[in-house]
Amino acid sequence: MTGMQAEQHWWRREARATVALAYPLVLTNLAQALIPATDVVLLGWVGPKALAAGALGVNLFNACMIFGVGLMIAASPMIARALGQRSHNVRDVRRTVRQALWTAVAVVIPIWLLLWHAEAILHLFRQDPELSHMAQQLVRPMMFGMLPLFGYQVLKSFVSALERPGWAFAVGASAVISNALLNYGLIFGRFGLPEWGLFGAGLGSTISNSVMFGGLAIVVSRHRIFRRYHLFGHFWRADWPRFREVWRLGLPIAVTLGMEVTIFNAAVFLMGLIGEAELAAHAVAIQIASLCFMVPLGIGQATTVRVGIAYGREDRVGVARAGWSAFGLTMVFMICLAAMMLLAPRFLVGLFLDVHNPANAHVVALAVAFLTVAALFQIVDGAQAVGAGMLRGIHDTAVPMLFAAFGYWGVGLGTAILFAFHFGWGGVGVWIGLATGLASVSVLMMTRWARRGRLGLI
Repeated sequence: MTGMQAEQHWWRREARATVALAYPLVLTNLAQALIPATDVVLLGWVGPKALAAGALGVNLFNACMIFGVGLMIAASPMIARALGQRSHNVRDVRRTVRQALWTAVAVVIPIWLLLWHAEAILHLFRQDPELSHMAQQLVRPMMFGMLPLFGYQVLKSFVSALERPGWAFAVGASAVISNALLNYGLIFGRFGLPEWGLFGAGLGSTISNSVMFGGLAIVVSRHRIFRRYHLFGHFWRADWPRFREVWRLGLPIAVTLGMEVTIFNAAVFLMGLIGEAELAAHAVAIQIASLCFMVPLGIGQATTVRVGIAYGREDRVGVARAGWSAFGLTMVFMICLAAMMLLAPRFLVGLFLDVHNPANAHVVALAVAFLTVAALFQIVDGAQAVGAGMLRGIHDTAVPMLFAAFGYWGVGLGTAILFAFHFGWGGVGVWIGLATGLASVSVLMMTRWARRGRLGLI
């Protein structure tokens, strides 16, 4: 085998390893995203007003949830690096998982206190009083599912770092099915359950998140590959250095993800200022874009593990190969998803709304227009997601946080306000702003990765 053939062999091997790790993570992310998406679909069946209120509530919930998940994500590169240093590093892995779970408890308490006042928060953003009150009915029961969701994220990072993510998907898929049935029953009063509308949707999601955590906790406690780590042993034993390490690495990740999700939440509030139809259409379009985003997010998570293991081995060639392989795969997938949005937008919108109902015609037309813009930013959205995953693998999280602040809130929000209100483009202008923000962050992320490679800092 020549040198070039050997190099091609290693690149193909890395690509196969990334795909094998990424596709269960993509499916797992889809399963997690389908829980709130199912709520939106079912609330869309209730009517446009319930859909608009649900959009406000879910987006406020997601803003807090994503911040907490960012802290939990720190467990993934920490575990991967420990396993790269020593493949049977049981003690370090257990310490990281335990302190990540401690972090989940620490961060969820102030989040609960904040979300309990969801209606007042929405009032501060000048949202419709009736919709704000309805949104609080959804958020209050839903927020208590955040702690088990954080716990599930920690355990998912653990099984993913061991390159066994299929278990997280199996548990998550079961929760999606139970959530759909339970929420349908609780929203509409079916299967002998009470008809609780928005409150029922929130309660059903909390129960489903609890099922996810409980199911995965049973798996890691009993499966022969995982149980030797004794993840829940000595759970109450403090480990302050590791606890601080989780926060040191995870807080910039949390802020980065928070910057991204809150710019989309800001878009929801801007839509609320424009009109109820724009808000409902945005709720549909953003759910479709969010489901598509699960692909680069999953590849990015797999990249963090693959890069992190090579980083732990101090294998610079392996780090670069893992990163660039993932980037190439992401671009292929995102081009396909962009084509789907451009070629079949009404079909996608029809999954959420009855496109043949004349009462929905205006909302459907707006959602189709928003999806056209969303198709255009799929490429840059994928690039920033996998770029962030690559940098997390080498424990580079602070500078990407600054990139996110500048790109999302400086470039993105500024452009959205300019096009939506100054130029009068309405909801389409908001989506153009989102696309511009994502593009700027993706360029900054990939430039930093390439620069660190040239300087031998990876």
